[in-house]
Amino acid sequence: MKIKTEFKGTPIVPKNIKFPQIGMLQGDFGKEVLAEYKGRAVKDYANASALGVLEYSSGVVKGSNPYAVVLVNQILNENGMRTVTPADLEKALQAGFNLSGTYEDSALVLRSKDEPNSYLAKNLADQIGLRQKVKYPIMIPLNGFELITDPHAPQGLAFKLRDDAEIIYAPILNKQGNFTSENIDLRTGLPKKVGEGNRFLYARNSGLSGLYLDRILYLGSDDWDLAYSDSGGRVCVVEDIKGELR
Repeated sequence: MKIKTEFKGTPIVPKNIKFPQIGMLQGDFGKEVLAEYKGRAVKDYANASALGVLEYSSGVVKGSNPYAVVLVNQILNENGMRTVTPADLEKALQAGFNLSGTYEDSALVLRSKDEPNSYLAKNLADQIGLRQKVKYPIMIPLNGFELITDPHAPQGLAFKLRDDAEIIYAPILNKQGNFTSENIDLRTGLPKKVGEGNRFLYARNSGLSGLYLDRILYLGSDDWDLAYSDSGGRVCVVEDIKGELR
């Protein structure tokens, strides 16, 4: 006999098992991280304007750009946490975490040494070339960088690859079109293909751009203004023993 009624039980979870957590910079935690962030922006980065984008309002830290996320990640790393990757965001969406109405910066996309952001693109391509053959397009999650001062760079800041940076060859980022959440590669957080679906991937064909999840859950990989921020931005945090949201 096949039982048709669904069994509803209680998960057996040992007390010493810790599950990964994801959340935004908010509450007292967000205030404390923001205070440290602002102090380092002044002390270590000459209060660069690209970093003056995070503000606490209505219980949450608002604003985001790749520069800010990298600096927040440096602070979080010292406390067993990190900022999210594109894969984390997609897994969080599948788990029911609400990201509608905000945007989250999560990676950089390198397609060539040309514009936009040619100075930073050449710098990053050279760093990658010291580790492996450069094959475009490349996606690198923002938690794979450290922020350094560079008087020749736009905003006076540049991105330095960490030793543990993920350098991901992602040919899908040379394409643009619709996709579905069911068609996401959860190893990268990127669509496996484009063509049909209720979400959209924006792309470009050259230079260095940001990758972000936008307010209506589209993926933007065409963002040339790396210093841009508005109040819809959120910095998301992952706490996980192994450093990965599984």
